[in-house]
Amino acid sequence: MAPEKEMRDECGAYPMKSGDGLHSYSNNSYFQREVVNASKQLVTQAIVETLDILKFSPTTTIKVADLGCSVGPNTFLAVQNILDAIELKCQNQGLLKSQIPEFQVFFNDQTSNDFNTLFSSLPPNRLYHAAGVPGSFYSRLFPNHSLHIVHSSISIHWLSRVPKEVVDRTSLAWNKGRIYYLNAADEVVEAYSAQCAEDMGRFLKARAEEIADGGLMILIFSARPNQIPHSQLVANLINDMLGSCLSDMAKKGIVSEEKLDTFNLPVYHMSPQEFEEAVERNGCFSIERMNNLSFSSPSLQSLVSNYQKAQAISFHIRAVTEELIKAHFGEEILDQLFDSYSKKLEEEYYSMIESKMTSSVLNFCAVLKRKKTTN
Repeated sequence: MAPEKEMRDECGAYPMKSGDGLHSYSNNSYFQREVVNASKQLVTQAIVETLDILKFSPTTTIKVADLGCSVGPNTFLAVQNILDAIELKCQNQGLLKSQIPEFQVFFNDQTSNDFNTLFSSLPPNRLYHAAGVPGSFYSRLFPNHSLHIVHSSISIHWLSRVPKEVVDRTSLAWNKGRIYYLNAADEVVEAYSAQCAEDMGRFLKARAEEIADGGLMILIFSARPNQIPHSQLVANLINDMLGSCLSDMAKKGIVSEEKLDTFNLPVYHMSPQEFEEAVERNGCFSIERMNNLSFSSPSLQSLVSNYQKAQAISFHIRAVTEELIKAHFGEEILDQLFDSYSKKLEEEYYSMIESKMTSSVLNFCAVLKRKKTTN
């Protein structure tokens, strides 16, 4: 079997909650939308200052891919920001409106993603050709040198799979009784870090083959500050609380301990240093800029009580983890699990979350440029 085929086969599928119901991703992805809004100015500056639009033929259709698009509507907002920036770049280069190239946008996510919801909500007045590309972004998705801009927002913290060692009873990294690497043995953290490094190597290799020389890749990702331990990262604390609720349910016999011992979240928040090292190992991209997008969520801060904030976080986490949990534990535990989770979040909101919001919530916007291919 070819290595690329093997990679496609072993990648896990972690779809967000589909549809437009109460617990759907489309109705509970306010944080991702705020990150897109916070990055707009940086994305515009990066494209205007870095993209060499005149390098491409006037008849070239500019091809943009959004990786990990989910079901919308955030992906449409991110794409429009990019296209507006390209048009501004064209105007700054003296191109007439009639000379601005056509745009083709590829929306990518796992094959199990709810593309029906995505495409039924496409902006009716869009000025681009849209296409869906199903598949893992840890493998090849597009022809050689066919893309001009690749974008991905709050997606690359999802690993291609749970590290094999953490569910192996014979391994020192067996993560018994936990669903995450927070407060776990060093071997567990190392297994997650190694899986992330491997995945980023595959991600960058695939994109290096797909992006044209001089093309850009804009990656927005949730990161762990270099100086902050894993135990202080708010995203990790929130995930660990979910594990605590599952552990409580195992103690009550609602879920089996065996099921708990074999469930782990395929998520790792790398540091900016780990990201830079991955880019350096790949060698095909220059880092044009890296900016901190750290901010307090306006939507969350607008809520008055800890109860409301806990509910909002619980709905958000349910939207991104429900399919994973349902596949492993069954659908019947979902309401009880997330009711318990909301209560725990409310009880510990200030001490565990709000007090760390300003120091350990970090999102990075990295702009990479494809180096010239050498024959």
